[in-house]
Amino acid sequence: MTIEPIVKYISNLVDVSDNEIKLLSHFFKPSSFPKGTIIEKEDVVAEKLYFVRKGFVRSFFSKEGIEITTQIIGENKFITSFNSFTSGITSKENIQCISDCEVFYITKSDYEILSNKTVFWGSFCRQIYEKIISNNQQRTIDFIALSAEKRYLKLLKEQPEIIQNVPIQFIASYIGIKPESLSRIRKKIIS
Repeated sequence: MTIEPIVKYISNLVDVSDNEIKLLSHFFKPSSFPKGTIIEKEDVVAEKLYFVRKGFVRSFFSKEGIEITTQIIGENKFITSFNSFTSGITSKENIQCISDCEVFYITKSDYEILSNKTVFWGSFCRQIYEKIISNNQQRTIDFIALSAEKRYLKLLKEQPEIIQNVPIQFIASYIGIKPESLSRIRKKIIS
């Protein structure tokens, strides 16, 4: 796997020199995981930041035996248990591959080295974290202000690749409803 997708993604937000690209190549390691693999577990400190090259990944936690999906991402996006990764506290969520996945990852220690050796990485990460905070705030507002059907339609409009590639039970959990309710919403939309 080539590091080019990460470089392209980062370059859309900040300038990256050839030397910095070499550092990215040094610190980001390729890996692949089969569908269903939990790559970060709850109750431990998240030690890796992942860039998804191919596939879909979700974060979730369990409440009273029910899995609640809090995030679903596809290709060319970063994921980890961000609160745990950045603060060093125990994670409250699992990160799981929904499909077979190809990823690049950077360890927390290499992340810190990259932060100390370069300016671009801190600037890039700040923009990513601001985007994550903004998205989480909008998601909270959507849960309060929008009906389940409108949340589904918004997801369909903004991230159709999730609707097309992720199992219904994860989509339903992500928008806060049961799979049967999502099936009814989909039937209503089609007719």
